[in-house]
Parts: sequence; structure tokens; C-alpha cells
Amino acid sequence: MTLLKQRSSRGFTLVELMIVVAIIGILAALAIVGVKKYMTSAKTAEARNSLGTMSTQASQVWAGEKMKAAILDNGGTVGSNHTLCESATAKVPANKSSIQGTKYQSSSKPGEDFHEGTAMKSWKCLGFYLDSPQYYMYNYTANVDPLPANADLNTFSVTAEGDLNGDTITSLFERKAIVRNGDLVLSPAIDETNGDE
Repeated sequence: MTLLKQRSSRGFTLVELMIVVAIIGILAALAIVGVKKYMTSAKTAEARNSLGTMSTQASQVWAGEKMKAAILDNGGTVGSNHTLCESATAKVPANKSSIQGTKYQSSSKPGEDFHEGTAMKSWKCLGFYLDSPQYYMYNYTANVDPLPANADLNTFSVTAEGDLNGDTITSLFERKAIVRNGDLVLSPAIDETNGDE
């Protein structure tokens, strides 16, 4: 009976405790990696969503018919044509250091950041802006030929560059479009380079 009491009052051995600590350490390491991947994925969603919005808005500008605003003579006609917004004059933000491991708050002042341009040029034409702080630097470039005969020479590209961890290695997200036979054709997916950077 005393032998049975001695065994039941005995604690864990050092080996058993070390095994439990090792298992907890492995689980914690896996959890940290999983959380880090989740956080990166949540941040890169900003770039993917923004490029999708920019592409859609550029497509809507193309779909809208433009006509000259001249007064027509009696019996006169005017043709309509499609055109893209001209390229943005600057990236937002203009400097990569503004998004290097940090967020950037774009200006809401007229003529600055996403509020720069005209009805046919840059961000104002595109109608894209971000009110909240951003992880990425955005750009819109276009090759615009207003002649209807050269419509198939029109292209645009929207990009997002980021440096989430601040190590100066940037990620690049890009979506392109080209006019083909009078229709604007978007690339089916966003091209990603170093997406987790």
C-alpha cells in the first residue's frame, strides 16, 4: 500500500516537462508565422483592391463617349470617340520613403496627391483617391492617342509599390489594359512581384 501511495504522489520528470515546453514552443512559433502571414495578407489586400478600383474607373472613362463641345452648323454632325485619362503627373506618395515600413496619409487639398489633374488628365480624371492612410505608393500611366484611327494604340497600367517591413526591398503589384478592336481589354489578374515585402 505504501508503494502505491509513493507512486501516486510522484510529480513529472524533467524529461516530461522538457517535452511539454518544446511542444508549446513549436506551437507558439507556428502561431507567430501564421499571424505574420495573415497580417501581410491583410495589408496587401489594400493594393489589390485599389488596383481593381483604379482599373474599373479607367474602364468606365473609356466606355464614356466624348464629343467636341463646338456648336454645330445646321445639318452638321459630330463624331464621338473613346479615350483614356492621361497619365498621372506624380505617384502618390511621390517618394518611396513615405511608405517604407509606415503608412502615408494623402493630402485632401485640391491639386495635391489624388486631387491633382483635370477632367481628362491624371488622378482627377480617374476619380480615384484614398481617404485613409495607405501602405502603398500608387501610379497610373497611359498611352493616349486621341485619333479614332489609332484607338488600338491606347494602353494603361496601374501600379502599387510597397515596403511593408521597411527593408528597402519593394513589392510591386501591376495591372495593365490595352484597346483591341475598339474594346478595352484588362489583364485577367494582377501581376505581383515580391508580394510579401
